[in-house]
Amino acid sequence: MDSQIKEHFTDTIFYQIELTAKYCKLLGQQVFEKYNMGLSLEEYSVLDVLTINDALCQRDIAKLILKDRANTGKLLDTLAAKNYIERELTVKNNRPVKLVKITDEGLRKLNAVAETARPNYNLVKEKINSRNLLKVGDLLKELREVLKETLEIQI
Repeated sequence: MDSQIKEHFTDTIFYQIELTAKYCKLLGQQVFEKYNMGLSLEEYSVLDVLTINDALCQRDIAKLILKDRANTGKLLDTLAAKNYIERELTVKNNRPVKLVKITDEGLRKLNAVAETARPNYNLVKEKINSRNLLKVGDLLKELREVLKETLEIQI
């Protein structure tokens, strides 16, 4: 066995990003549990995506949140049961699809959760120079775009 590995995975930027993402997810989960939001972090992400985009089908939502269609469908079913989204049957590319839209109740819930969660995230942001945060955000977007071009994601 060759013990002279040139570069360990744990020394790469990819591993550092993975660890950081895990910490971010843990923070989100803790905040949502601490304040008993009545919404999971993933459900919140779906509602947020729907406020940015007019109306999306399940496949488009799945691509944006990087979940498979089955898990996305479960999230949508839960959100529909809570009256936070509605589905409207329409035709897209000569095929019937259900477009998902956030309801007024869903928008109110999204805003209430954001107001509760925001101070917790701001505590972290305040400890990092805002210029550095912007740089990191821009670099991560650039890396994500390169990865999107490289990856073959089937959702």
